[in-house]
Formats: sequence, structure tokens, C-alpha cells
Amino acid sequence: MNDRHPAGSHATAPTDRALGPVERFLRMFTDIRSGEGTTALLLALNIFLIFVAYSIMKVLREVLVLSTSGVEGKALSSAGQALVLLGAVPLYGAIASRVPRRRLINIVTGFFVLCLGAFYALYTLGIPIGIAFYIWLGIFSVMVVAQFWAFANDVYTSDEGKRLFPIIGFGSASGAVVGAWVTGVLQHTVGIGFALLIAAALLLLGVAVTNVVDRSERRRTEGDLPDVHTSGTMPAATGQVRAATGEFRVPSEEYRQESGAFRAISTTQEIATAEPLQSTGGAFVLVWRNRYLLLMAVLVLLLNWVNTSGEFILSAFVKDVAQRAAASGAATEAEVYGRFYSGFQGTVNLVGMLLQLFVVSRVIKYLKIPAALLILPLVSFAAYSLMAFVPVLLAVRWAKTAENGSDYSLNNTVRQALFLPTTREEKYKAKQVVDSFAQRAGDLLASLTYLGGTVVLGLAYTHLALVNLLLVAVWLAIAVLIGRRYRRLDALAG
Repeated sequence: MNDRHPAGSHATAPTDRALGPVERFLRMFTDIRSGEGTTALLLALNIFLIFVAYSIMKVLREVLVLSTSGVEGKALSSAGQALVLLGAVPLYGAIASRVPRRRLINIVTGFFVLCLGAFYALYTLGIPIGIAFYIWLGIFSVMVVAQFWAFANDVYTSDEGKRLFPIIGFGSASGAVVGAWVTGVLQHTVGIGFALLIAAALLLLGVAVTNVVDRSERRRTEGDLPDVHTSGTMPAATGQVRAATGEFRVPSEEYRQESGAFRAISTTQEIATAEPLQSTGGAFVLVWRNRYLLLMAVLVLLLNWVNTSGEFILSAFVKDVAQRAAASGAATEAEVYGRFYSGFQGTVNLVGMLLQLFVVSRVIKYLKIPAALLILPLVSFAAYSLMAFVPVLLAVRWAKTAENGSDYSLNNTVRQALFLPTTREEKYKAKQVVDSFAQRAGDLLASLTYLGGTVVLGLAYTHLALVNLLLVAVWLAIAVLIGRRYRRLDALAG
């Protein structure tokens, strides 16, 4: 049907002679096959551009909201993000149920680009945009990234994704590093208004790359199919899974029972002549009635609850050090904050990049996805044990460096791979609930935990670390359950 290799044909790795120069270079980092290098690099470029644009806007967000609304405005905006997602996620799912994936991505990205144009116009007119921009960027940062990874999951089979996602993930890791440098340059040259337009231009370039990948992959894998049965005309959110041989197919009855897929088409003739499966429910409904997806949503909520709480704990330790330095006259608080966070973020980004390049693909290959999913909660458990029992800034700093570096590299890649054996509607609709709403809900719970613990109950920061240890224990148990279910779904989807 297409030129993908059938299941089981990848037992022997290709020789260097069978690979092009791009694949030979990439084999230093992952197990890549002949012809796979171009698409993998284009997808890495795609997410790279998204993250550079986001890095630019993230710094602008802080300037805009703090200059007009202060810290209270940030707190209000964080709560507003979760509320807006309650409406944005179902709307996204409704569009995904009606239009093909390329048109979906063009529509959504075009909307965010138009918003940037509107923010630019309002800013140049002197109209305050701080809170609106903060909420908008919180929506953008989760929805567009989730959409990109849904597309990558849709393009690749499970085997291909597990091998190539580490290369694609390097695009996001390097995009964050380059974006931080670009932002520093822009702040001193073009100003806030023009920086918004640069971010919009990067998003347009990224969506152009998406269109190139979509066309090339459809020609390669669906060129001999009737157009009505290809991803070029089918809605993005259909009830099909991607088989190991590359084609979209109706899931088996056993798969549906395991995963929660509902509609059945059984015979070969029915599969050959059936119209594309229609969506079976809204985004939140899909997650609620599917245990695998619900477990993933809980995992993401716990992950962000723990991680964001850890950021608050780190900030509290830094604040104490800064206040002591200011009292002694050694440095101002602003100088301490600047030196600490510039070094901390630079180290985290470097650790994440190195792990993404040299560790992630090997962990996935040899330990497999279920075991790899356990690594971050174990790192977090060690990190918050250190914070609770060795409450000094140096220990807290390196604990958070290990946690964030692992999260941004290995854990991010593994979480994306969990969607490889899901149906297309779960990739495009349910993924927005898992990666967008659950993430922001976790951030909100972290804020409430920090404020309730410190302001209302008067807890010390070490007590908050103990709370995180309890959350990590639950997170670890959820990760074990997800790993077991992933293993069964991955076998059935192929």
C-alpha cells in the first residue's frame, strides 16, 4: 500500500552505505532508517521555530503584565488560563472533527498569528494588554505545542515515533536556548512591539514547514489510496489508528475494549469501503470515558502540580538569600535574582539539550517507554527529599536542575510517545485536554497549595517539599498503571 516497511522488517539496522549523509549523521543520536532524515529534521525545525517564538513572547509577557498589573495580575491571569481552556479545548475538538489535519493546523496557527497582530496594534496605541496577553500566551503555549505533537504522532507509526521523537524533541530543547538568546538581542534593538511581529513571522514559517511535511508524507504513505480515504481529505479527528505498516485502519475489537474506542467495523470488505470514522464525542468526554487517557490527564496534572510547587519553593529560597545579601550590602535583591536565574536557566537548558541528544533515544530503546516513564517521578522524589532534609539553596538548585532537565528532555519525549498507539481523534482532541487543560489545572493547584500552605497555614518551605513527596508517590503509581496499559495498546494497535 505504501513504502513503509511492514511490521517486523526492521529487525536488522541499515548499514551506513544504505543511508544518506543526513541519516549517517543522525545515527549518532538515534536509530534512524534510510529516507527518514529529512522529515525528522523538518519536524525538529518546526518545533524549534515554535519554541523560539514562545521564548520571545514569554519574556514580553513578564514585562507587559508586571508593568501594568503587578504580581496580583499574574496570579489572576494564571487562574484565567484554566477557565479559558474549558471553552477553547471543546472548540478545537469541534474543528478537528470537521477539517483535515493540515487545514486544522493552518486555521489554529493563523488565529494565533492574527492575535499577535491585534496585540501589536493595541500596544502601539498605548492600550494596556498585560493580563490579556498573559492569558493568551498561556493558551498558545500549550495548545500549539500539543497540536504539533498530535501531527507528529499522526505522521509516524509507533516504531518510527519511538525512534525519531528524540531527534524532533531536540528542536524544542534547542529552540528554548536560542529563543532566550534572541530575546536578549531583541530587547535591546527592536523593542516590544516589533518583537511581537517577529514572533508572528516565526509562527508563519513554522506552519509553512508543517504544510511541506504533510504533503510529502501523504505522497509517500498514501499515494495509492483514493483521496477520500487519505489524511488530506479525512477530518483530523477520526476513529482510526496508524498501523505498523503505515496506513490508517479501523482498530480491532480487542483494541476498542482495551482503549475505549466505540465504533466497530469488522470485515475486510467493510474496512475497504467504509467512510472515515466520525468523531465519537467531545474532547473532555473522550478523556473521561477512556481509562488510558484519564490516567494520562491525571499524570500531567500531578507532574505540573509538583513541578510548579517546586518552582515556588526554589523562588522562596532565592528570595531569602537575596534579602540577606541586600541587608549586608553585598548586592541588591535584583542583582541576586538576575545572577541566579540566568545561571540556573542556562544550566537547565544545557542539561536538557545534552540529555535529549545523547540519552533519550537510548533510554527509550533499551528501557522501553513504560520504564522510561518512571524516571522523572523517581528524580523528583529524590529532589524533594533533598529539599525537605537539606534545606540550603545549593541543594535546592541542583535538585530542581535535575528535575527540570529531565522533564524538558526525556519525560517530554516519553509523554508524546504515549499517544502513538491512540486513535486519530484521541491525538487531536483528547491530547488538548491532557496537554493543555490538565497542565494548566496542575499549575493552578500548585499556586493554591503554595498560597494556602504559606499564607493560611504558615507552613515552612520544607513542609511544602514533604507535600510534594506525597504527590510524587501518587504520580509514580499512576505512571506504573499507564505503562502497563501502553504496552498492551501498543501491541494491539500494530
